[in-house]
Amino acid sequence: MPPLETHQTNDSGLLDGFDEIDQQLLSRVHRSVEQRVASDSSGSPRFAVIAGIAAVLLMGMLFGASLWVLVAIAAGLLVAANYFLAKTWATATVATRSGADDEVKIGSHIQVQLNFHNRSRIPVLWLLAEDLLPRWTTQSAHPTLAVEGERIAVMMLWPNENRTMEYQIHCHRRGYFQVGPTVLETGDMMGLYRRYRVGTDPQYVTVLPEVVPLTTYEIGSRRPIGEIRMRESVMDDPTRLRGIRQWQIGDPMRSVHWAATARTGVLHSKIYEPSSIIGATLVLDLHETTTPTKHEPFRSDLAVTAAASIAAALHEAGEPFALATNGRDASDRIRQEGWDGDHRVRGAAAAAAAMKEKNDRLRPVIIPTGRGPVQFQEIHRTLARLERTGGLTLAELLIECESQIAADTTLLVIVQIATPETIAALVSLARRGRAVAVIINTHDINDYSASAGPLIASRIPTFHLADQESVANICRQTLAR
Repeated sequence: MPPLETHQTNDSGLLDGFDEIDQQLLSRVHRSVEQRVASDSSGSPRFAVIAGIAAVLLMGMLFGASLWVLVAIAAGLLVAANYFLAKTWATATVATRSGADDEVKIGSHIQVQLNFHNRSRIPVLWLLAEDLLPRWTTQSAHPTLAVEGERIAVMMLWPNENRTMEYQIHCHRRGYFQVGPTVLETGDMMGLYRRYRVGTDPQYVTVLPEVVPLTTYEIGSRRPIGEIRMRESVMDDPTRLRGIRQWQIGDPMRSVHWAATARTGVLHSKIYEPSSIIGATLVLDLHETTTPTKHEPFRSDLAVTAAASIAAALHEAGEPFALATNGRDASDRIRQEGWDGDHRVRGAAAAAAAMKEKNDRLRPVIIPTGRGPVQFQEIHRTLARLERTGGLTLAELLIECESQIAADTTLLVIVQIATPETIAALVSLARRGRAVAVIINTHDINDYSASAGPLIASRIPTFHLADQESVANICRQTLAR
């Protein structure tokens, strides 16, 4: 039996606010699965058999050969019986899936259980069932999803008999993955009729990216009087008293420390600590030209981990944070295209059931500024589902979403390769008063220097994201003024 072909996909999990869309898609799927698609009669072997039977019957009637007539009748009854069996077996088996959409962490195990029930009064002599998984996730030296157990089975079902198929999925990296649906194949014993259909609805699994606790976060915006102490600032924070010193010419009278002046008889001034707010808008570059394939999926996953870790640190500090990216959301394929069942050929059934791997969506993914656990969960899930795209470049993204970025948050950009267009866009934002900081995601220090040089020359602070260990300390430097 030839193996079932599946599409390669970059699938990724669980969507909030999708209930109505999911119900519409599932109702369409059920309608398409319940409707039996008639096969094209031209060139089909069974029509050649029927034509042969008719010819034998006609010859027997013309020449008075009763044996030929009996052979034709017997063959016709056999073909009719096989047609009846194929039709009955195709609709007799009901497949159900245990479990629903889920969110898990990297390293988690997912238990998949499928149940097959023969609801007819005649036995189903053979049934081939395969639960679909994206092929690219399992066929590599270090698979994204490692399968333990069998997800393909051939079985015989007696009347009212139930069979169970179980296997485990080990999630080794973040993403949005479609598990299933189950494609069923059966047919008559002579091979004249084959039936293929989608037996179960798929489930969608979101594997959330890892969150690394940051040692500290010292990237402030241009807005003063905030939560973190800065080394340099255009304005001192009057709520943070660091000490006192003797009054000097030029000190404002409002900074005079009157208690110390009265005690010593000499004018003293207060010394304040400069501070700033630490809100940030995370800008993640996932364009195909600036995220080379030779570094994938490690570099894109590292960028996502850094973004999730920074978002978690800002959430714990109670600060505002947002997300803007030119990557595509893997769940868009379900929203835009969905999947349908097909009875005609096995390959078509598999192709219709699999998630689409192409998406020409150019609209950026933007989550507005917010605070709290709901904001963090939304950004965390979105980061899990992100993947590379050939849509907007980073420079085009910054132009597209500039009006939607809060002016009092730092524009924290994570990029692998800073192209001249990207550098020009970032410098332009900095000159217009935006607080901009750049995290360069590359292992080679020479590549980092080449990208960071023009940015540092424009007084834009840069940080080096070399590997997983550097995530915890990525935001330790203070924003230079």
